[in-house]
Amino acid sequence: MRLEAITWDRLGDQLAERLLDLEPADGSAWTRVALDGPPAARPGDLAERVAEALRVRGRPSLVVGTEGFLRPASLRLEYGHRDTESYYNGWYDIGALWREVFDPLGPDGSGRALPDLWDPVTDRATRSPRVQLPPGGVLLLHGPFLLRHWFPLDLSVHLSLTPGALRRRTAETEQWTLPAFERYDEETDPAGTADVVVRADDPRHPAWSG
Repeated sequence: MRLEAITWDRLGDQLAERLLDLEPADGSAWTRVALDGPPAARPGDLAERVAEALRVRGRPSLVVGTEGFLRPASLRLEYGHRDTESYYNGWYDIGALWREVFDPLGPDGSGRALPDLWDPVTDRATRSPRVQLPPGGVLLLHGPFLLRHWFPLDLSVHLSLTPGALRRRTAETEQWTLPAFERYDEETDPAGTADVVVRADDPRHPAWSG
């Protein structure tokens, strides 16, 4: 894979330009984008950059982070606070993402999506109101392990880190999650399946597959 150096601002602009001409394959009125990557790669930052680039081009968007769709602690931490298997398969409420985000933004959807569902700090429902995304709007979903769930995506972006960079950029308290990302790479091959790959080893100097 050939990667070209780019700035984060330019990357946000380039992705926004690509989305302006992208037609959803299933006839939906909304374009659905995944910005997939471990927390150390900060996919949420890129989602916000793309959202801002879309805004100045007159295209509405909705940024949704999977951290707002964590399962309750009683389920998420049933096998302890550092169980890698649970982190990989049980931390995120995938059913809720389908029900509250993708179904409303599907071909027969209302456009009224829920931006978040659960607050991991208070371990309570957020009770956030639904957001009406106008036809032509863009969903920007960010978080880890997104490309293993068969979400109806119109564009997938994977923020890639080499194992060494992932280890360096992951906080000591979160090092226990690293085997989950190794498993994700082996089982899903996100860098090989995503439409766009962004190498983020050096947070100051990203490169992308264009």
